[in-house]
Amino acid sequence: MRLDQASYAAIDFESAGSAPGLTDSPVQIAIARMDGFTPLPAEALRSYLRAGRPITWSAQQVHGIQAADLRDAPPLTELWPRIQSLLRGRLLVAHSASTERRFLRAFPTHRFGPWIDTLHLARKLHPELGSHRLGDLVAHFQLEPTLAPLCPGLAWHDALYDATASLVLLRHLVQSAGWSHLSPDLLLSGK
Repeated sequence: MRLDQASYAAIDFESAGSAPGLTDSPVQIAIARMDGFTPLPAEALRSYLRAGRPITWSAQQVHGIQAADLRDAPPLTELWPRIQSLLRGRLLVAHSASTERRFLRAFPTHRFGPWIDTLHLARKLHPELGSHRLGDLVAHFQLEPTLAPLCPGLAWHDALYDATASLVLLRHLVQSAGWSHLSPDLLLSGK
């Protein structure tokens, strides 16, 4: 199979933030999918999550999620059947995948993967760039006009916007490198 024929699922979490003595907890999850290089925004999952702990002030300043947003939110484990159906059989994509991998440990037998980390890919292909943050890469490569219609009304640090941005960035990086016809094995970072 070629990269431009593979099925992808990008996942992103927003978190309650780090605080002394507290384990970080996800407060929002999103999964965006792409078949070949065609994003499928209608097939996405976007949900707030019951955190089980307060959101730090600094995290609220980044993503804007408040305690009131989580009032009726499900716990992450309640979304397992939907998460499983959206991720199964797909290459997983994330920008700096360590956070997503850490929060998916709530499902110790999930066996999802392998992963494509767009942060590592961007650093490999464009080491000359001063920043490899997702937003900076999207701006540098002028991908906003592609991204905005896929996530109307959303912005950075919304999990669905960030997950979709990872897919748009992946497509751009692969196509601009001339790798569309190559095997996904070229990009995989393990399970």
